[in-house]
Amino acid sequence: MAKNLEISNLLDFYGEMLTQKQRDFLDYYYNEDLSLSEIAENEGITRQGVRDAIKRAEAQMFDMESKLGLCEKFSELRKGLDEIKECAEIIYQYNLNHSLSREINDNTARIKSLADFLGE
Repeated sequence: MAKNLEISNLLDFYGEMLTQKQRDFLDYYYNEDLSLSEIAENEGITRQGVRDAIKRAEAQMFDMESKLGLCEKFSELRKGLDEIKECAEIIYQYNLNHSLSREINDNTARIKSLADFLGE
C-alpha cells in the first residue's frame, strides 16, 4: 500500500511529464486498482506491454524525484506547517488561559489560518 501511495504522489507531481498513455496506465493500476490484465484488455494490448509501460513510467518519475525532490520538499513543507499550527495553538491556549492579550490571540489565529491556506 505504501508504494501505491508513493506512486500516486509522484503522479500528482510529475504526471504531466509522462505520456497520456503512461498517465492512464498508472492511474488505472494504482488509483483505480485495475489489474494488468484488465488494463491490457481495455486498451487492446498485451499484459506485458502494460507492465513495461508502467515500469518505464515509474522509473521516469523516480528519476525526476531524485533530481528535483518536489515530493520530498512538499512533505517537509507540510510537516513544518503542521508544527507551526501546533505552536500557534499552544500560544493561543496559554494566552487564553492567562487572559494576557487579545492581540496575541488574533495573531495566533492568523498564523493558523495562513498555515492552513499554505498547506492546501
